[in-house]
Amino acid sequence: MLVPDFPFPYDDYLASPAGLGSVPPHRLGTEVAVVGAGMSGLVAAHELMKLGLRPVVYEAGEIGGRLRSAAFPGVPDAVADLGGMRFPRSGRAFFHYVEELGLRTSPFPNPLAPQTPSTVIELGGRAHYAETAADLPPLFGEVAQAWRDALTEGAELEAMQQAIRDRDLPRIKEIWNRTVPRLDEVTFYGFVSASKAFSQLPFGHRETFGQVGFGTGGWDTDFPNSMLEILRVIHTDADDQHQRILGGAQSVPLALWRHAPADVAHWPAGTSLESLHGGSPRPGVRRIRRGDDGRLLVLDRWGTERPYEAVITTCQSWLLSAGIDTDEALFSHDLWMAMERSHYMQSSKTFVLVDRPFWRDVDPDTGRHVMSTTLTDRMTRGTYLLDGGDGVDDPAAADRPAVLCLSYTWNDDALKWLALPTDERVRLMLHSLAQIYPGLDIASHVLGEPITISWEREPHFMGAFRGNLPGHYRYQQRLFSHFVQDGLPAAQRGIFLAGDDISFTPGWAEGAVTTGLNAVWGVVHQLGGASAPGNPGPGDRFAELAPVVLPDSP
Repeated sequence: MLVPDFPFPYDDYLASPAGLGSVPPHRLGTEVAVVGAGMSGLVAAHELMKLGLRPVVYEAGEIGGRLRSAAFPGVPDAVADLGGMRFPRSGRAFFHYVEELGLRTSPFPNPLAPQTPSTVIELGGRAHYAETAADLPPLFGEVAQAWRDALTEGAELEAMQQAIRDRDLPRIKEIWNRTVPRLDEVTFYGFVSASKAFSQLPFGHRETFGQVGFGTGGWDTDFPNSMLEILRVIHTDADDQHQRILGGAQSVPLALWRHAPADVAHWPAGTSLESLHGGSPRPGVRRIRRGDDGRLLVLDRWGTERPYEAVITTCQSWLLSAGIDTDEALFSHDLWMAMERSHYMQSSKTFVLVDRPFWRDVDPDTGRHVMSTTLTDRMTRGTYLLDGGDGVDDPAAADRPAVLCLSYTWNDDALKWLALPTDERVRLMLHSLAQIYPGLDIASHVLGEPITISWEREPHFMGAFRGNLPGHYRYQQRLFSHFVQDGLPAAQRGIFLAGDDISFTPGWAEGAVTTGLNAVWGVVHQLGGASAPGNPGPGDRFAELAPVVLPDSP
């Protein structure tokens, strides 16, 4: 994902045999606090450990953050991925760790994806069954073409995607740097409605596009967001070629926690994050402040305060004001403003365990699958069918329990479920699906207890992920650029922001990984270290690739 704001090739950086760098010998073993044991925090801690530093990880909940998987009792290979569940192949930095850890993946059954047996799109009470996009009525092809035309006309789609394929970093920056000031204050809906392609079509085409979208499903919950957020997804192919992690997405951070890399400096062979911590992270953080000696002091929830030369915070940035007593002097007013103005998307999911993937059954009268991956304008919005074993291509999974994601919703659609208890959620979801699949008794296949989540209700998250509103580019540029600290006053150095909400790709594990790597570079630089010769890090190339800075005045 060569993100156009900062198209640093993290995949090449990670693949270099030279490694990421080194610290001076007298710094080996130096403790660095890492707040949060999600993907960003564990990548940062993993790489700090490999460099010979001693990361001290704090976690208020469980290891994994929003890569959280819940197993159904008695069926360990049937898991519900409550947060991240589909990962684009273009996220090469994320997959660097998936492959290093030896984890297995299979294609995710997105609507109309080649690996998805069938898809049903139900709008206005009318269901359309499709095994390929060509099976859909002409309306959907017209909408898809209008979307592509709008992107080509208004966002230089083809030129940008060619530049990314060519890994032509100057060309990527050239195109994007003129796109940002033009579209920063434009909503996704405003871009669509003003485009020549959509303005010449009936309103129903625009409505259909919002309900259905293409790739991962409907996009109308994103309509109020900045168009720049959508373009980053499109330009980097983040909405295509998704994989699921077999055994659950949480297995990635858990494996990082337990992994003992062979190429580790200073520490003895067999050292892992788990062994450095005696098996468990330290408790959640209550306060971060600057001590009289200039070091950063981190107080945990049980009252132990420890000093550090550097701190990496990977929690959602809202928590630095709403959940952690953070010394205001550690960040500038402009940075606090950027954190406070972050807009988080709500998200809700509900899963049930079923006795087998009954959706593989074919109705002898129609020749169609009895149930399909489903997109609808009903409250359920997105329904996903998750075969057990190795996924849809595994014949051995046909008679094993599987997982049915009854509903995956965002923003206003997610808020509709917020006040409802789990059983009522399931009852309403089954009722909606019964209207789409009359005669199919889904409930008869359900086993055990359902699993549900509303991320906006989770105390350590307060939402699913950031989604910038129009005019928020300046805030994101400040947050992302914070890891390069040479220009900051001494009182604001040494604490580094990371996590997907600090990145330009919110909601994707790739953003969590890459900002974690940025913070590692910042810590190494802070401690007098340097990147490996021939393998410049993100801070070394920052002046060349930095996100464009928009002026404060016209």
